[in-house]
Amino acid sequence: MVNNNRTPTDTIAAFANLNDPDDSRIGHLLANSRDSGESKSPSNSTPKIHLLGYPDDEGISLNGGRPGAHLGPDSIRQFLFRMTPPPQKSRDLPLFDLGNLNIKDLSLEERHLSAQSIAEESLKSGARWMSFGGGHDYGFPDTSAFVEFCLKSMPEQRPLVINIDAHLDVRPLNKGLTSGTPFYRLLEKHHSKIDFIEIGPQNHCNSQAHLTWCRKKGGRVLFWDDIQNSDQPPVKVVRRFLEVELRKPRPTFLSIDIDAFSSSYAMGCSQSWPSGFTCEQFFSVFELLLSHCSVRGLGIYEVSPPLDLDSRTAKLAALIAYRFIYFEAHRF
Repeated sequence: MVNNNRTPTDTIAAFANLNDPDDSRIGHLLANSRDSGESKSPSNSTPKIHLLGYPDDEGISLNGGRPGAHLGPDSIRQFLFRMTPPPQKSRDLPLFDLGNLNIKDLSLEERHLSAQSIAEESLKSGARWMSFGGGHDYGFPDTSAFVEFCLKSMPEQRPLVINIDAHLDVRPLNKGLTSGTPFYRLLEKHHSKIDFIEIGPQNHCNSQAHLTWCRKKGGRVLFWDDIQNSDQPPVKVVRRFLEVELRKPRPTFLSIDIDAFSSSYAMGCSQSWPSGFTCEQFFSVFELLLSHCSVRGLGIYEVSPPLDLDSRTAKLAALIAYRFIYFEAHRF
């Protein structure tokens, strides 16, 4: 594990002296494991979720977006760590917090390389991967680490990458490593080796040229309009669209840009629109994917606390992370 490329956060420390044995919270358990020495190394006989934060929104600024997502990781942690651990697993929490990526004195490209190295090391150790952004440009190091791991460790299985997003994020690199480029980079490198799905792109957010390029590289796209205008609930629309992919579990990475949600639920991001998923619609789809795919990695990106109202977006991101932890806790 590349320890010198991670920085600790103070979010866990707030729980260290608040431990009530009758009312444990996720933060309590992380603080206790750290104080007992268990968290000095993520190595453990029980597979865990390794969490890394990306306190970086340079890619958003390069894309012409509004900054603020560099504060996202610790804001999400703040609400996640207040939550009650999954039932019956409160003393065996499958989570290890690696802290935040150390971005000091590194170029954006170097930060991405560092993030990919840490993610791939975690996956090699047998852990699941979870990241909090930060700009969606980190979707590339996350998914690239996942694909590289799968190709080396389970070459008989074709990796699946699913992006839930209002945008295709397949912009070319002419403005640098912007938050709009992660899947351009991924598909340029790996399109023949993976299956790639986009769920929820909105027509007013994406150009025809980008859509044509994505499909040329093998990407399949389920637009928000097709979900919204169906006479079926979103989960049934998604299930039908992914009929082939859901037949047999295989290694999957879920990339979730928080702007896939309606601004009524997630206004705290660089680009939020009134159209998009409600919480209820999303979580039914999320449960479907967790149940039918072998989700090895989850990235939640572009939560921007300065643009939020009553921390609604950070709380939503924390709920997504919690459901992933809950699901993993019940696998063992």
